[in-house]
Amino acid sequence: MNDRELGCAGGQFMDRGRMNQNGVVQPLLTDLYQITMAYAYWKSEKTDDTAVFDLFFRNNPFHGEFTIFAGLEECLKFLDSFHYSQSDIEYLKQTLPEGIEHEFFEYLGNLTARDVTLYAIDEGTVAFPRVPIIKIEGPLIIVQLLETTLLTLVNYASLMATNAARYRMVAGKHVKLLEFGLRRAQGPDGGLSASKYSYTGGFDGTSNVLAGKLFNIPVKGTHAHAYITSFSSIGELKTRLIKHKQTGIMEDLLEHAVKHRALLSHLLDVSTEESSEGELAAMVSYAIAFPDGFMALVDTYDVKRSGLLNFSAVALALNDLGYHALGIRIDSGDLAYLSCLARETFEKVAERFKVPWFNKLTIVASNDINEDTILSLNEQGHKIDCFGIGTHLVTCQRQPALGCVYKLVEINGQPRIKLSQDVEKVTMPGNKNAYRLYSADGHALIDLLQKVSEPPPAVGQKVLCRHPFQESKRAYVIPSHVESLYKVYWKAGKICQQLPTLEQVREKVQISLKTLRNDHKRTLNPTPYKVAVSDNLYNFIHDLWLQNAPIGELS
Repeated sequence: MNDRELGCAGGQFMDRGRMNQNGVVQPLLTDLYQITMAYAYWKSEKTDDTAVFDLFFRNNPFHGEFTIFAGLEECLKFLDSFHYSQSDIEYLKQTLPEGIEHEFFEYLGNLTARDVTLYAIDEGTVAFPRVPIIKIEGPLIIVQLLETTLLTLVNYASLMATNAARYRMVAGKHVKLLEFGLRRAQGPDGGLSASKYSYTGGFDGTSNVLAGKLFNIPVKGTHAHAYITSFSSIGELKTRLIKHKQTGIMEDLLEHAVKHRALLSHLLDVSTEESSEGELAAMVSYAIAFPDGFMALVDTYDVKRSGLLNFSAVALALNDLGYHALGIRIDSGDLAYLSCLARETFEKVAERFKVPWFNKLTIVASNDINEDTILSLNEQGHKIDCFGIGTHLVTCQRQPALGCVYKLVEINGQPRIKLSQDVEKVTMPGNKNAYRLYSADGHALIDLLQKVSEPPPAVGQKVLCRHPFQESKRAYVIPSHVESLYKVYWKAGKICQQLPTLEQVREKVQISLKTLRNDHKRTLNPTPYKVAVSDNLYNFIHDLWLQNAPIGELS
């Protein structure tokens, strides 16, 4: 069997080749209070108690009205490998308060996730506040111990995928998006996760070479300003010859470039004396190294008076020898104006030198780009073909955390509710199912939570949908299509679904987003998507609320 063999038992699948887990993700990647609670549960003889926890978020990020669920595969890897090693146990013996009984450490050493059941919506699906994206059932102690790790695996992944999806929407489907954020990310793990989940959300590639290797993401890049500034004159060029692509004859690329630069200076009305000789030397050097992949940074000195002239000269020199340059990158200045200037320059060169492919040279823009920058550039009629986005993407500067929570909703078959003076923090108790109801035009209309004991909503049948906490907000819905959101992904120590590839999750994101109306997805004042509960669940919540709320006394 190969390294992608499928282990199957009773229809349950696990793709062994895809279960390469980050070594940092382990049971000790948790908060101390999870382990102290585990001991208190154990001391209270709650080892046979069973519980249900909901993992959900309360608000969509970035002032938007949708969230992309991501990180599920990493959660399943964690469950698959969950086990306290001997060194973990020894460390806990030294770290936990004195007096903890030895038998508890033996108990921890034997814990696995075999008796846990995990339900989830599909990774890459749009999700909404209060609808659990993961539901965990199992022995109370083990499902409590999973909390922090599951949250850290889902929170950033979903935030990053959502951020990337928003960039994709504002950029449009014809503009390429590249993730350039590794150097600005929150450490190596943050950088790798950013590369993976930006690709999930709709980016086309990354500059992160390790991410390319680990996740099979296309890797893209050009060169830094340092490469340009490392040359100060053409006299520094130690290599000037390159083979003609068709004939194989060695020719002097610099000689061709200098000839073309003289002709271009008249066409572009730019003096060769104003342009940088060092920049020309650097571009010639880079073109010799990558004749079929020549993409140059043109803003080191002056885009108009140096960068575009030198690039065009080298690109035409490559053309003489049978090669086609790829394009340019602009990393500073007025990106709208400079991209239009570059496109105009390329069109002039294409016409004057009869090289139609020059019209299609790629213009890449970077320089601290965010969502608002792209919207502004769109309004200004930019000519950018590709954005390289780093800091604002990978750090999610507009909102650095999603805020997923993990709440106990049932224990030993009995519902549990958390009350708060802040209604937003009141939990919805009990074991629940979630359904997405669609309108006749195919768009998602509302997400409906029900008790697991209730029959699912039926197509063509009127369903009363209620706001979970506001009595007057209610509506009848007659769905044209009903989608059950949960699947069993983990049970009896096995993954129960064929896991999608990263490409399939990426495709799922775009398919899922298409089910939302445009007014839910717009960047300015989007329409809130409705999340409701059944009439049965509404009454259940409020009855339990009254049972648990203390009764005040006036005197």
